Amino acid sequence: MTLTLTAEPLTAAAFAPFGDVLEASGDPDKIINQGLCGRFHDRARMDFGPDGRAGISVFRAELRTLPLTLDMVERHPEGSQAFLPLDREPFLVIVAEDAGGKPGTPRAFVTAPGQGVNYMRNTWHGVLTPVAGNGLFAVVDRIGDTPNLEELWFDSPYRVTLP
Repeated sequence: MTLTLTAEPLTAAAFAPFGDVLEASGDPDKIINQGLCGRFHDRARMDFGPDGRAGISVFRAELRTLPLTLDMVERHPEGSQAFLPLDREPFLVIVAEDAGGKPGTPRAFVTAPGQGVNYMRNTWHGVLTPVAGNGLFAVVDRIGDTPNLEELWFDSPYRVTLP
C-alpha cells in the first residue's frame, strides 16, 4: 500500500521541530559594508558535536519529478546539516519526527525561491530533492571520523505530490 503526502509550503513555524528555515526575510539584523549589505544574522542552530568540525561542500543533485516515491529517510546522529540552494528554484524537504528510534509519519514541504534549510542533529529527513533549477547546493555539515549517517527504508513507500 502506498500512502500519499501532499507537500505544504515551507514556513519557519511548521519546520521548527525539525530545524531552521534559512532565508533573507523581513528586515536585516544589521546593515554592513558601508550600508550596502543587509546581514540576516545567525539563522541556523548548527551543531557539529564534540568531535566534529564545520565543513562546506557543494552538492550536485539530479532533478526529481513529481509525484515522488519516498521509500527511505536518513538522519545524522553526530551533527546538523544545512542545505542552501545555489539558484532560486524550489526543492522538496521531507522530514519526520522520531518515534522510538524510527521515523514517524513523514511531512513534505516545498521551498519558496531563496529558502534553504538546516536539519537539526538526529532529524529524520529525505534525500536532497530538487524539482527545478540546476541542482547545485552549498551544504554546511559535520566533518569528522565517527559515523554520521543512519538510513531507514519504509516497508510501504509514500507518494509525495504538490497541492
